[in-house]
Order: sequence, then structure tokens, then C-alpha cells
Amino acid sequence: MEKFDLIVIGAGPSGYAAAMRAVDFKKKTLLIERNTLGGAGITNGALSSKTWWELSRDMLAFRKNLKRYGMTPPSAIWKEIQSEVNTAVKEKVDLLNDHLEHIKTDSKYSNYLTFIQGEADIIAEHQVHVKNGNGEITYEGSNIIIATGSRPRHVPELPIDEKHVFTSDGIEQMDDFPESLVIVGAGVIGCEYATIFAGFGKTKVYLIDKGDSILPFEDSDVVEVIERNLEAEGVHIHRNSQLSKMEVKDGRVHYTLTFTDGTVEEFEVEKALVSIGRVPNFEKLWAEAVPIKMGKRGVEDHDTNTTVSNIYAVGDITADINLVNVGELEGRYAVEKIFGKPDKKLVYENISTIMFLNPEVAGVGLNEKMARQQGLNYKVVSLDYSCISRAIAKRNTEGFIKLLVTDDDEMKVLGMRVIGEQASSAIQAVALLISMNKGIEELAECVHPHPSITEGIQESVRALLGKSILKSGLMKNKVSCYCYDCSKEELKAI
Repeated sequence: MEKFDLIVIGAGPSGYAAAMRAVDFKKKTLLIERNTLGGAGITNGALSSKTWWELSRDMLAFRKNLKRYGMTPPSAIWKEIQSEVNTAVKEKVDLLNDHLEHIKTDSKYSNYLTFIQGEADIIAEHQVHVKNGNGEITYEGSNIIIATGSRPRHVPELPIDEKHVFTSDGIEQMDDFPESLVIVGAGVIGCEYATIFAGFGKTKVYLIDKGDSILPFEDSDVVEVIERNLEAEGVHIHRNSQLSKMEVKDGRVHYTLTFTDGTVEEFEVEKALVSIGRVPNFEKLWAEAVPIKMGKRGVEDHDTNTTVSNIYAVGDITADINLVNVGELEGRYAVEKIFGKPDKKLVYENISTIMFLNPEVAGVGLNEKMARQQGLNYKVVSLDYSCISRAIAKRNTEGFIKLLVTDDDEMKVLGMRVIGEQASSAIQAVALLISMNKGIEELAECVHPHPSITEGIQESVRALLGKSILKSGLMKNKVSCYCYDCSKEELKAI
């Protein structure tokens, strides 16, 4: 039986990152993947859907710009766009495969990594059985990392067939733009696909939202902008509605909604997308004799450790945050715990996120809703994009920067949300401050390139410090600063 220092099950973002970190430690590592190298982080996931979003955003901007000059825009062609997305996915998969091939032939790394494709299951605490087209074999591992990811959640009440009623696994494989599409679920993924299809201008989109606003975890000012833009592009949001029935009749999707006011309505569309969360891939992954404990949302882990001392869990299979960057972070961290000592504790407070909407939304740390739920006093500044020269130059001033800090002399950063053009480029400096538990003065006098979106962060910080160029409160809805007293549940301008 061949022995390894580490066996990694799953070669998605977290598993691949873990294997490569083990190579850094010069440990003999076995990486096993059941399907496509790169996992859902590339196919039917982060890379593919974001490529669709980029192309959709380009098409939306193209249509608007041509309209400005009185010209008729061309129609989007599904097959051409689908081909471009497939090319992007292939480029990334080829990159990973090429990287593995180079590792095989490089004397510096070749002794430390073996990659195989096959179905793996943990038959004992130090043994992994692999089955593929070449047969079956068992390997021994001093340590094991489970990184098998997740898949879209199914419920028996919905007739998901990936022909008429899709999940994110199948929606990108349609033959053409549907003339109408209903999306079940108004969370991040549902809203992203609503943005994508609305942006191409070929599909009437319906979005089912059981509450009175989409993205229920976000602050109302962020949601208001996203909802306004979705509706401007023709998306119909079924607010305060519960899906009570869905069925496929004569190749069309029929669905019934029950609204909170008691009314019931029936609708008919060509296709449906179900986006109600994801579930971990753990079935038949370990034998009953291996006491790995599962929680409600995934493998129970503490700092990547499972209930078995030499087995670790990272990425979507855990109950932590299901993001590619988080999975990679966890994978690398687990390896550092096994073979060394991590430089820093694994924390999630400074994880940067981006929602691919219209406009994009980037965030780190707490928003106002979270801060209030935690009973925190805070100060907050909001700076409109119309105050930022780069946004003006791009002729797109929709959006704002909102920065939360502690309501004390230190003014440590609690969180930030940026909604607007190039939002993701503005977030990282603040994420670093959160990870360092620092206040905001470091950002106040930092010299930013001009013109840039990040200059808006500098002006926001200056406003909180009382030394901004654009004085808070003088221009309504442009620059505002206020503080929140949790004991009184009261906002006051400052």
C-alpha cells in the first residue's frame, strides 16, 4: 500500500490550494478528483457565471451607449456567448492541467505530488480507497483533507430536470435565451442570474422573493439601488410571495404563488431557475467506522479540524462561508496546521466579497444591519459616487461608499460596502485594516492615484475625522456622517 504524508480529496479551489501548499512543505501528497479539475469554482460556478456576467454587462453598456447616439444595437447570440464562456472555462482548466504536467517533470516538485482521477472514499482513519476506470486501489495517508465542495440544493416539490427547470449546474447549457425565466430565490446567486439575463435584453425575468426586498442580509440603501436597476431592465420582483406549486406542462413552466396578503396567482414562463442554496458533497465519502461528525449545514469543523484528529475539512463541505477565496484560505491554513504553524489565526471578519449585480457590490466586515444585531454603537459615513472624479469620468455615478467604524476615539474599522463601478478594486485596503484591528487614520493621508475610485475611500475617512474636502451635511445625499446608539436605537447626524 503506497503511503502519503497527505491525501487531499477534491481538486476544486480549496483542495488544489491545499495540495500546492503541501508541496511547499516538501510533503508527499496525493490529490484526488472525481470530475473536472478546478471543481465548481470554475465550471458552473464562480468563473463561468462571472464570465456570463461580464459579457452581459458589456452588452448592457453597449445597448445604452448606442441608444445615446440613436443607433440600434445588435441582438445577443446565445451560442456565441456560450462559446466564449466555455473558452474561458477551458483556459482555466488547461492552466491547472498544464501546471500539474510541469510539476510531474520538474525535479524540484515531482517527488511531492501525485494527481489521480477517481471516486474516493475514506475506509479508515488513515486509508482512502479510490475507484476509477483503471481499477481500484487503497492508499495510506498520515493526514487527510476533505475538499469535496457542494452542489445546488434540490427539494422534491420542484420538478428540476435541467431541461425546463434548472439549477446553476444546468442553466448555462441551455440551447438559447428563453423568452421568459422565473428565478426561485432572491439571494446572491438568484440576483446575479437575474442581472445576467436582464443585461442581455432577451429574456423577461421574474424573481420570487418571500420577503419585501431582495438580499435580506444587506442594508436597505444597497438593496434599493439593486432593485431599482433590476426593475429598470424589466425584471419583475414577486415580493412577499411563497412558491406553492411548480410543474411543467407542454414544455412550459407553470408556477403558483401565494402572497402574504392571502391572494393566489398563477404564472407561465418558458424556463425556471432554482437558486435556494447549496448542500455539501459528503454522501458515501467515509465508512461508518470513521467518526466524522456532520452538522446541519456541513462537516463540523473547528479551525479546519474534524472530529477525527488526522482528518480536516475545508471549503464548501464545511458550515463556514461558501466562497472560493475562503476555500483556498482554509485549504492552505489546514496544511500549515498539519506541517507547521500558521502565521495567523484563521479569521473570517476581513473576508472580502463581491456580488456581481448591477452595479457590483463589494463588501468586507459588518454592514449596518449586522452591527445593530450585535448591539454595537458605530459611526458611519456615506459618500455618493457623484463625488468621485473617476466615476464622473466614466459617466457612471450610480452608487456609494459606506464605511462603518467604532464610535470611540480609536474609530477601528468595522466594515465597508461599496456599490458602483469598480467596487471590488476599492475594498482591499479596508480589509487589511480590519485584519490588523486598526483605526482609519492610516487611510486619511495616503496618496491615491488620480482619478481613482479609491479616492472616495480617502474622502470618506476624512469626513469621519472631520477634515474632509466635501463637508458632511452641506449637500443632501452626497456626503453624510452619523452615529448609531444601540441603547436608544437612534441615529444622529455628526
